[in-house]
Amino acid sequence: MDYIQAALSMGAENAVAFVPDDLVFDRRVILKCVFGCADFGKMHTCPYQKSPLSLDEYEKIFRRYNRGIIIGCSNKHDSQRISYETERSCFLDGFYFAFSLSDCGLCTDCAKATNADCRFPVKARPAFHSVGIDVFSTVRKLGLPLSVLKDENDAQHWYSAVFIE
Repeated sequence: MDYIQAALSMGAENAVAFVPDDLVFDRRVILKCVFGCADFGKMHTCPYQKSPLSLDEYEKIFRRYNRGIIIGCSNKHDSQRISYETERSCFLDGFYFAFSLSDCGLCTDCAKATNADCRFPVKARPAFHSVGIDVFSTVRKLGLPLSVLKDENDAQHWYSAVFIE
């Protein structure tokens, strides 16, 4: 199956292939999560709250994949939906380790805010950057548009990644 075309047909604005060497890992991303994310620790998909893995361990895990797709959308919900459906298609095609990273956009308010269980534990995924990947450097390296938002009216780009083995 052509996963890139499928992602584009589902509404992605961009979809490009990558190999693990295209990924830029940088430990400094944790600073933006801990000290720059209004949702830090408030979402079930925040890996720093649930996972015993270090950033080095995440890098080792994601470098074990042999390819993947980066999907770009103009909103968080579409990015989550398309990357999860792409992951699911890969899984059904026999790539049982397929896994997507997409800043979870399934719910308007995460159930964790009320100490409730995740409403969509099968579909919820952590953010692309939350495992130590420098999204800016990675997507720019692949020729995709991404810039710092200077005004609340600036067009926003949401990126997710689907890892395929």
